[in-house]
Amino acid sequence: MADSTRETERKYAAPAAGDISWLHELGSVDPVASLAERGKQELDAVYYDTDDLRLTRTGASLRRRTGGTDSGWHLKLPLPGNSREEIRAPLSSENVPDELRDLALSRTRGAALRPVMRIRSTRTLRHLLDAKGDVLAELSMDVVDADAPLDGGHATWTEMEVELAGAGDPALLNGIEKVLHKNGVDRAQSAPKVVRALAETTPLLERTPDARTEGTPGSAGAYVLAYVDRLVDALTDIDPAVRRDAPDAVHRMRTTSRRLRGCLRSYRSVLDREVTDSIRRDLKWLAGELGVERDHEVLRERLTSGVGELPRELVLGPVNARLQAWDAARRAEGRRRTLDALASPRYLNLLEKLKLLAEGPPLRTKAAGKPEKVLVKALLKEYDRLAQRMDRALDMPSGPERDAAIHNARKVAKRLRYAAEAARPALGKPVRRLGKRVKDVQKVSGSQHDSVVTGDALRRLAVSAHAAGESGFTWGLLHGQERAAAGARERQLPEVWARARGAARRKALRR
Repeated sequence: MADSTRETERKYAAPAAGDISWLHELGSVDPVASLAERGKQELDAVYYDTDDLRLTRTGASLRRRTGGTDSGWHLKLPLPGNSREEIRAPLSSENVPDELRDLALSRTRGAALRPVMRIRSTRTLRHLLDAKGDVLAELSMDVVDADAPLDGGHATWTEMEVELAGAGDPALLNGIEKVLHKNGVDRAQSAPKVVRALAETTPLLERTPDARTEGTPGSAGAYVLAYVDRLVDALTDIDPAVRRDAPDAVHRMRTTSRRLRGCLRSYRSVLDREVTDSIRRDLKWLAGELGVERDHEVLRERLTSGVGELPRELVLGPVNARLQAWDAARRAEGRRRTLDALASPRYLNLLEKLKLLAEGPPLRTKAAGKPEKVLVKALLKEYDRLAQRMDRALDMPSGPERDAAIHNARKVAKRLRYAAEAARPALGKPVRRLGKRVKDVQKVSGSQHDSVVTGDALRRLAVSAHAAGESGFTWGLLHGQERAAAGARERQLPEVWARARGAARRKALRR
């Protein structure tokens, strides 16, 4: 199993004439107490990428490095700001480890990886220490020698890096930078070494530009495409976290899939459905596969919380043991479904189609239209669908049919909310208000649905407990609480729906 660490660093131009007489001034940066010389290291790294540099173009890198204190395979994935996640695997072979290959799959989309750059660095390393002698940051001066194995290009340069140790305080970097700037050491472009090496040694980056069609500035299509691009990038970025079972990762990928699917449905007047309908089907499939694991996560948290909040005298029988056994079986099945989906040809094909969609979107004539007309019309269509379903649900008597009708209306509320998210940068406050009111509808109806689903699960657990000769009292008590909660949300729904109606007035949206 590969391990992971967060890397936060800043790059600087090499000091003029190698002058580092200012080093002692770093000791005045709080909480730095001293500097420690760590000598020189000889580092040798071979970087891998696809023929068209899919990792490099998305801000990621994969290398096999020897020398220093962290020899091994390193996959680096971009994080916000100056940070990256570095996932490490041991030097077990010359071949890319399967785990790192899988974690890079959303970026490579299955294309073969090969060596694209060899970078050798002579590093002079210093540690910035606090009063206890713990490392706060590393300051390194690298003399870099880069060779492109296929193109034969060569480049050399010197650069300086300051990297936080572990989960250090980013404010420390600001203090260090003030000292460096005062002494004429300027911040350099924060591009990884491999990006600079490729730019200076090979024309490959120029031969295969990562161009995107953005639509006419200020048009309806431009706003929809900006939203689509953001979601496609988000899906790419969250994939490795899902594979590593990071907290909330499955939920975020599923929600991203639904947002993207909803956008393609709502704005069919902007993007040709002959292209997008197959993508929507694949996104629906993906969300469904992820839903097995995610729905179980929600249900497990709800059941565990419900049992935990009961007074001990009301927990009769082996309730926790039965809950744990139920959880173990279903959690494993959900995880398997998720990983099988991400390993499937259909998922790889979806990633490829999303890439093509982002780079060459099938814009229709109305994409060039004004947002105030095209986007508002799409929002009002989604609102009319929601109103039809919600009014029907609220006119029905309580019971399973009404529960299903509320759930179906909630799905349309989500789609309207996502359509509003895409339109908000163009239409401003009225759409922001609509999105907020519809989100309230979604939350209330979602809580009602969660209570219904949890109640059904509690009934099944009660039946199993009874068949095993156990008390069903606790399960029945929780079932009653969930039914009461579902009823309370049903009574709340007309009020939040009325507020959403007011925000969807046609004149208000067109302002």
